[in-house]
Amino acid sequence: MRDTEKHQGLRNQLVKILSEKGISDKIVLEAIKKIPRHLFLDSGFEQYAYQDKAFPIGAGQTISQPYTVAFQSQLLEVKKDDKVLEIGTGSGYQTAVLCTMGAKVYSVERQNELFKTTSLLLPKLGIRPKLLTFGDGYKGLPNYAPFDSIIVTAGAPIIPKPLMAQLKIGGRLVIPLGEKEQIMTLLIRKNETQFEKHEFGEFRFVPLLEDKN
Repeated sequence: MRDTEKHQGLRNQLVKILSEKGISDKIVLEAIKKIPRHLFLDSGFEQYAYQDKAFPIGAGQTISQPYTVAFQSQLLEVKKDDKVLEIGTGSGYQTAVLCTMGAKVYSVERQNELFKTTSLLLPKLGIRPKLLTFGDGYKGLPNYAPFDSIIVTAGAPIIPKPLMAQLKIGGRLVIPLGEKEQIMTLLIRKNETQFEKHEFGEFRFVPLLEDKN
């Protein structure tokens, strides 16, 4: 698993692009600078790894555009040792960014093929989330709640109620809301019943699928 000076140079360029696009959180940018994104793609597509574009990874899923990963990560305002629930492990790249930022990450993936691949890849890169699990993201992980923040990495038509319930008071939930195009949405939990909502423009995600069983 090679990570060369050339790769590091390409990451430095990517960080510069993200800074120019408005990503200002230094912890986010440092994480992106460190993580070998090319190792999350099939080796045949390595030349695309440091372009600011989404890319297919199998099972009908994509590795998100680096800007999107950085934008969502910045909205979370992660502090060291924060307990973060990630819905949609996917390639594991977003997981790696959050872990590198110092979060304790609990991640759920509903595509078994991706879950197996990512479960093998992350430890090889020295990335150790608190939990990677195969399951229905709509349900969250009630046994591990409450969470300091929750990130959803797929487009959802609604905010799943179980996720709102699993967010601690003062916690932040970042979710792309909508069917074909999504509005990046931040919910901040003010108390047991009230949430403050902020919207941040249009993004495109694969859909968040719910287990109908």
